[in-house]
Amino acid sequence: MTMPLKSSLRVRLASPRGFCAGVERAIRTVEDALARFGAPVFVRHEIVHNRHVVERLAAMGAVFVENIADVDAGRPVIISAHGAPAAVLDSANARGLQTIDATCPLVHKVHAQTRRYADRGVHVYLIGHKGHPEVVGTMGQVAPETVTLVERPGDVDLLPDRDGPKAYVTQTTLSVEDARDMIAALKKRFPDIVAPNKQDICYATTNRQDAVKASAPGADLFLVIGSDTSSNSLRLVETALRAGAAQAELIEDASAFHFERLEGVSTLALSAGASAPEELVEAFLTELATKRTIVVETVETAQEDIVFNSPLKLAG
Repeated sequence: MTMPLKSSLRVRLASPRGFCAGVERAIRTVEDALARFGAPVFVRHEIVHNRHVVERLAAMGAVFVENIADVDAGRPVIISAHGAPAAVLDSANARGLQTIDATCPLVHKVHAQTRRYADRGVHVYLIGHKGHPEVVGTMGQVAPETVTLVERPGDVDLLPDRDGPKAYVTQTTLSVEDARDMIAALKKRFPDIVAPNKQDICYATTNRQDAVKASAPGADLFLVIGSDTSSNSLRLVETALRAGAAQAELIEDASAFHFERLEGVSTLALSAGASAPEELVEAFLTELATKRTIVVETVETAQEDIVFNSPLKLAG
């Protein structure tokens, strides 16, 4: 009997996508620490926001904790790519733990800028999402009264009047559009507010959002592979909808997607968050090819060749 032909599906593959230099550095740090010190190596918070990455490293001997008190004496502890409040490092030092800082260098830049502002008596407005570990870490660099979190443009109108110098910094994984709207609202409310030397949205966030914008117009469905705890992945979904995709959603991997939903879809666009391994994209395309005849078009808007060095304590 002749098997029915699979219908053709056009797939737009956004590029850049997936791991950024900061994520690669953080994962490499855990792997290098395990090789040098043996298991267990403790990691404060998930090293990056992806279940597949965390489970693989846990199988190798990484132990993920939220509290420094849960780190075994005499074992190293790694600070995740999102960074941590200064009190976390103080707690580790007080216990005499060997601390290896895998905080993304671009997040460190925001931390340093926040401290410089605070040291000069400048009140800092942090644009970001409450509770995100990067925001918690940035706010924890300075005294609580010296920094105010703002999440939405509407929040700016509710801010109290404040004398003295003011400045803003931003979470690195925001939507570029959201950050722009927030900055405009702050400048309208406080015309004398000072901007950081460079906008704090990281190059990888911007590049991935630009690739999504180029891939989304006319797509019947846009899928972003990533974790629902990953801020940059969630922002990619929002970006796809704004850029013209008829539908957009976040999926963790191929097993989380019901492929029968592709009935009636002729153009599918696909990207991955900065903490999602490329093998998840490849596995999705492999599974998709068993369902449909796929024609893949890569939509590339930038090339990335940035590599961050490993933390000094592991260099060499």
